[in-house]
Amino acid sequence: MLNLLWPWALILLPLPLLYRRLRSPVSIATKALRAPNLVAIAASQNNRNKNPDRYRNSLKLLLSACWLATLLALSRPVWIGDPVALPTSGRDLLLAVDISPSMRQRDMRSGINLVNRLVAVKAVVGDFVEQREGDRLGLILFGERAYLQTPLTFDRKTMQTLLNEAQIGFAGSRGTAIGDAIGLAVKRLQERPENHRVVILLTDGANNAGALNPLQAAQLAATAKVKIYTIGVGAKSAAELDERTLASIAKITGGEFFRARDPRELAAIYNQLNRLEPVDQEAQTIRPTASLFHWPLSLALLLSLIVVLLRQRGGEHG
Repeated sequence: MLNLLWPWALILLPLPLLYRRLRSPVSIATKALRAPNLVAIAASQNNRNKNPDRYRNSLKLLLSACWLATLLALSRPVWIGDPVALPTSGRDLLLAVDISPSMRQRDMRSGINLVNRLVAVKAVVGDFVEQREGDRLGLILFGERAYLQTPLTFDRKTMQTLLNEAQIGFAGSRGTAIGDAIGLAVKRLQERPENHRVVILLTDGANNAGALNPLQAAQLAATAKVKIYTIGVGAKSAAELDERTLASIAKITGGEFFRARDPRELAAIYNQLNRLEPVDQEAQTIRPTASLFHWPLSLALLLSLIVVLLRQRGGEHG
């Protein structure tokens, strides 16, 4: 459906006519100057332009159309599509993914090849995101510090794109701030309904950066009714991965701790997480809109160029 956001702009349509009616003609009190030679030149030029009335009428028509197109652009036309129903079930789910330098280690076997931990995580998490129809997803990336890469959204395609674009070192290269990542997740979820708040935190290390202790952050999450599932990837030795802390985080918040040493185990974990029960939500609809102002604006520009060309041509022949 076509709609005008600023329809009041069209009240300016008769403005050029009002100007022509109200302007006063300039009175000339000087005597006429006789110039027979100039009269002859003007007569010969008028003979070349055999249809002066047609020329003036064409200019008026083009200028009127240009003015109308300009006002249409100013009125901000938009096309409003049919209502689209948003999913009525699902969770608000934040993925917190470790992109610290240790995720560069190539110890995740995929077939006959070894890939680094982040590559394996991107592949498995990408499939998980694709299956989360009805959930509102968000992405937190953390290393030395934590930041929100994607706010909660139903747009799974954009979520996957931003996940795939994540690179090691984007969040600093001197540590892993697990506590800060949890704190940021709690902050982003606290305004959502209590039974919707879920965090999946994936890391290959131990907390050694940031301002917030992971267990303190877990207590904050439990108070805010945020459930955290923790996943430890890669890292064959306990010195690399703080399994005890990750298990405690999950226990405090009512989640679960998983261990993934290769992409197959990681995929199995996400298949299990994918069976999270959906939660009923209030039905919502949106109506997609597309701005159309550039079409009349382009037409106005084209018509103005034609007017300029005609006036130049009229000056040459008239």
